[in-house]
Amino acid sequence: MSDTSTDIFDVSDRAVDRLAEDNPILATEMGIGGHEDRWPDLSPDGLGRMRLTLSEIRGEAQACDIADGRDALAKRVLVDYCDGHLALHDAGYHLQDLNNIVSPHQELRFTFGSMAADTADDWEAVLRRLETIDQPLTGYRQSLDEGRRGELVASRRQVEAVIEQGRLTVGDDSPFDELRTRLAAAELDDAGLEARLDAAIAGAKRAFADFNDYLTGTYLPSAAEADAVGEDRYRLASDIFLGTDLDLVATYRWGWDEVERLWSAIQEASARIDPDVEVSEVIRRLKFDPAYAVSDVDEFVELMRDRQIQALEALDGVHFDVPTEIRSVAVQVEPAGGASAAHYVPPSEDFSRPGSVWYPVAGKTHFPLFQEVTTAYHEGFPGHHLQMGVQLTQGDALSRFHKVAVWYPGSGEGWALYAEHLMGELGYLERPEFEIGLLSSQLLRACRVAFDIGAHLDLAIPDDVTFHPGERWTYDLGVELLVDRALSAVDDAESEVTRYLGWPGQAISYKVGEQAILDLRAEAEAAGGFDPKAFHARVLEIGSVGLDLLREHVRAS
Repeated sequence: MSDTSTDIFDVSDRAVDRLAEDNPILATEMGIGGHEDRWPDLSPDGLGRMRLTLSEIRGEAQACDIADGRDALAKRVLVDYCDGHLALHDAGYHLQDLNNIVSPHQELRFTFGSMAADTADDWEAVLRRLETIDQPLTGYRQSLDEGRRGELVASRRQVEAVIEQGRLTVGDDSPFDELRTRLAAAELDDAGLEARLDAAIAGAKRAFADFNDYLTGTYLPSAAEADAVGEDRYRLASDIFLGTDLDLVATYRWGWDEVERLWSAIQEASARIDPDVEVSEVIRRLKFDPAYAVSDVDEFVELMRDRQIQALEALDGVHFDVPTEIRSVAVQVEPAGGASAAHYVPPSEDFSRPGSVWYPVAGKTHFPLFQEVTTAYHEGFPGHHLQMGVQLTQGDALSRFHKVAVWYPGSGEGWALYAEHLMGELGYLERPEFEIGLLSSQLLRACRVAFDIGAHLDLAIPDDVTFHPGERWTYDLGVELLVDRALSAVDDAESEVTRYLGWPGQAISYKVGEQAILDLRAEAEAAGGFDPKAFHARVLEIGSVGLDLLREHVRAS
């Protein structure tokens, strides 16, 4: 029976534990202990129970009395979270949750990377999960089957991408095989654990091989041919990611304006390296010329760590007040078979697990630096590391739920992209190639706005732009945009475009969120007496919220 307390902070505290109980993968992500050896029930019944939990939490939150602004924020954050996830469930998203980047197929494989693996007890939890991974896969398959019966299916492109990931999962470079390296690093010297791990890895591979057979033989023939989701589903997803109701057509036009502006800027920056060649040739040099790279993994990791620590020491007290708990930035090497791009894993709520930037460097001997410096500021300090650290150290100003469970890409990724922009302004991208790295990062995010909205809403490319004016979007045209304008390699562009088509509305959050913060800063500067440290504190202190709420909070200062 649900608790009827009218204290919104009590309701929010319990909501964390209830969501962790329902979804142990989410518990691992949040750093909530006690669930490490369990899996969520991904069957229709299990997901239905998760929906019921959300509905109960929402009802309890709505019944809470509000004493002050702190209570009001906690209530709004909790209700908005529940509303968004309930809307997705009721639209059937959980019955077609299959894509190339963020669906249960990836979560089941990669959750092990966030698990502790130092002690015998840690490994008992890892092994329990690994030995029972067939259970969530079975429930997941049941949900996908229910979606097929209701004609709620993922697109063929997404299914084929996941099938290919499945082949890698059961092969010699499986992320599961990396667990052997981690066990050896723990130095437990336990032959029984080693034998048990070998058997569990073999069993996990069999489970994923069976799931791949299901996708290939049963699900793929039912998959949707169309990639686009249409305006209604796109608007639902983008509203939840951003926490604001966008004028999608106007945002599409603005995205194109940004593509054109940034393309001119990167041409100018490229000319400062070599005015006699095309941008593509300059990028080729920056990627492959040893003069612009390092060749040692340890040297690369140390460079990325030093960049962030130097920035933290210089900017603390001037542009930011950095909490004691996050005055160091952990930089880690991503295990083979893990994520394909640098990413940040936040601290646990008690900071026993530090926040870490992870780099996929396995097998590499050449590390171009031109894009990595701005990426370090995005993922680490003053990007996600500062942002999430500040959120976790807000004490009782924010509810526990807000601090550990809430993530809006609009404000979250928007801040990280703003951090890149700010570091350029402050002179930390001091070499021409680092400036090109920033501009290429910005160009990629602008191209995302143009393609993501345009493809899913079937909008024509504007007649007045320099890239295929008047044409309608296709997958191949999206790849061409990223290669020609965002300067991506073809294989990266193909993966990116598949991501946008399978995860509608998320890709625009970076650039839209950054622009919201820049607009707020411009308002504060126009008002006079601008204090950058006070402005940044105001943006960060409210934690990850929707853009509408962020605007209200900053403007109320």
